[in-house]
Amino acid sequence: MAVQTDSFADMALQVKKDHRKMKWFQFQRLLRRKTALLSLIILILALLAALFAPVIAPYPDQGMGAVNLEHRLKAPGSHYALGTDIYGRDMVSRVVFGARISLFGGICIVICAAVIGVPLGLWAGYNEGISGAVISRTVELFLSFPSTLIAMAISILIGAGWSTAIIALIIPWWPWYTRLVQAEVLSIKQTLFVEAAQMLGYGKIYIIFRHLLPNVMTPVMVMILLDLGPAIITIGLLSFIGLGTQPPMADWGLMVWEGAPNILSEWWISVVPGCAMFIVVIAFNIFGDALKDILDTSG
Repeated sequence: MAVQTDSFADMALQVKKDHRKMKWFQFQRLLRRKTALLSLIILILALLAALFAPVIAPYPDQGMGAVNLEHRLKAPGSHYALGTDIYGRDMVSRVVFGARISLFGGICIVICAAVIGVPLGLWAGYNEGISGAVISRTVELFLSFPSTLIAMAISILIGAGWSTAIIALIIPWWPWYTRLVQAEVLSIKQTLFVEAAQMLGYGKIYIIFRHLLPNVMTPVMVMILLDLGPAIITIGLLSFIGLGTQPPMADWGLMVWEGAPNILSEWWISVVPGCAMFIVVIAFNIFGDALKDILDTSG
């Protein structure tokens, strides 16, 4: 019996080593795709612009909301590369500062949703008792309603604002991660290295976080990348309808709303932040799809 147990442990260790080598090979294949590499470069530049907005923005005070009525509604030109808005604020500065709200808001939504949903999915998938059933029924309840509608209702109840919009979106977002992880665990828990850990006498918590969690992180990371685009759009939607970011903060969705009444004459007020959102969302989607394709073809 001891020899068989040692054999199981050695085989499990070899499987984990091969898994690490496969991950590095997949990452190399991903970077060979030109569209994926271009998307990654765009995302890195967008994140750097958001992080260093006070340094990059030509007019940091206007990016944070200071008005300049003498230069309102200036068309794109030599002095203002992308023009000014209805309050005379430089659009370049507003877009760069708006990246902070939109990007960090979207990242916060999906990361927090994953932090909540992944452990619940691990437990529900590995433990088939009452607690697992309760988690599954709760997930089904949340998924039976549109997430945007739930977020709108929560924002109306607790008040409009950037932080409340993020909370309102996290609440209906986490069940998607729980369902994904639960399905992955159901297929993984019958594998060799999990059975070896069970034979060695390890408890449920150790097996879940030592053996199951590392093996579900790849699909979770893919889902995070694919969710970042919809999260940015949704938080922009809440700002557009007045339930998200409030003036004078810079938010891409709010900026589109501010320029909507003048879209035919001063088109740049809405088009510039709209294009920024479009480019970033498409970059997230392309990179996420490329990563998903690489993992599917390799697995």
